[in-house]
Amino acid sequence: MSTADTIASIDVSRVGDDLNRRGYAVLSGLIDHDDIDALVAGFDDDARYRKTVVMERHRFGRGVYRYYAHPLPDVVQLMRIQLYGLLAPIANGWMQKLGLETTFPSTMSELHEQCANRLQTLPTPLILRYEIGGFNTLHQDLYGDVWLPLQAVIFASEPDVDHTGGECVLTEQTPRAQSQAIVLRPHKGDVVVMATNFRPAPSVKGYTRLTMRHGVSEVRSGQRHAIGIIFHDAIS
Repeated sequence: MSTADTIASIDVSRVGDDLNRRGYAVLSGLIDHDDIDALVAGFDDDARYRKTVVMERHRFGRGVYRYYAHPLPDVVQLMRIQLYGLLAPIANGWMQKLGLETTFPSTMSELHEQCANRLQTLPTPLILRYEIGGFNTLHQDLYGDVWLPLQAVIFASEPDVDHTGGECVLTEQTPRAQSQAIVLRPHKGDVVVMATNFRPAPSVKGYTRLTMRHGVSEVRSGQRHAIGIIFHDAIS
């Protein structure tokens, strides 16, 4: 089955339930390993990227990530377009539950028109590489005034085969309470959809906003890769 067919077969109801209940959803075996290997093999091809960030220089962690330039790799562009169409209704439901006026359009091209109106014109999908000792501090990927409250990560390495450590870490903070840590160990080819900034949660007064962040724990051996799929563009 092709990646396009696999994405089309996603159980949107289950994904929505998982996102509403815990702020993330794991889509197992979504991306073909050959597609992943091609993305990883292109990490050192400078022509593919618009910007490279050495994380230590900015105190973001330890590792390197590279933002893709246009045209995006086919599988990344496919993921971005098709997943956006599935996630936009869920994002709109979150806005309604929290009483926010923001409404997300049904297509990614319309979202990018909104981004362009706020000078957000740079593509945000990226590939990340961590060597031994690498990690990513807890953060949120916003990039400007226009942002979708959901994003995705393609896991491009197999835990305990390609690397040890390097777990995906999420934190969730209820207002006036301590943060909860969530640790995930997806397999190569899995995709995790997660909250970019916050998610709604039921409360005695309807819904409350839970702040979420994500990062990567220290890699203890080997090399870890991942591809971030962020739907909104970045400010120029």
